[in-house]
Amino acid sequence: MICVIHTDGEVAEWTFPADPGSVRTARTVVRSQLRAWGLESLGDVTALLVSELVTNALRHATGPIGVRLVHPAEPPGGLLVEVSDPLPDLPHERAPRPEDEGGRGLQLVACSSRRWGMRPGATGKTVWFELALPG
Repeated sequence: MICVIHTDGEVAEWTFPADPGSVRTARTVVRSQLRAWGLESLGDVTALLVSELVTNALRHATGPIGVRLVHPAEPPGGLLVEVSDPLPDLPHERAPRPEDEGGRGLQLVACSSRRWGMRPGATGKTVWFELALPG
């Protein structure tokens, strides 16, 4: 079951169970929040990257998966998106072969975002990316 933590103001935050259906739900709530903020133009790329990171969390960790969006009120900031899970191991960018079915998620994040990174947390880790705001 999805847990809505906060969706008012500049921050929106949810927690999802470690369930394959959470990928679709995460895409849906992220798109909805971006519409509420007037950032529909970022919907496709944000939903794609969130899908990749939530899928990675499902493959490699158990427990709740957090998704957090931060829309700064003041320029020049960008849309910050964070995906957290309870596994402390930081992910590694891979160089997949053409026939590999996976291993491209972090490359996609790196190529599609303005900045990205990862950081350990008290329990687990967070992978984040930033997208430039339209306009």
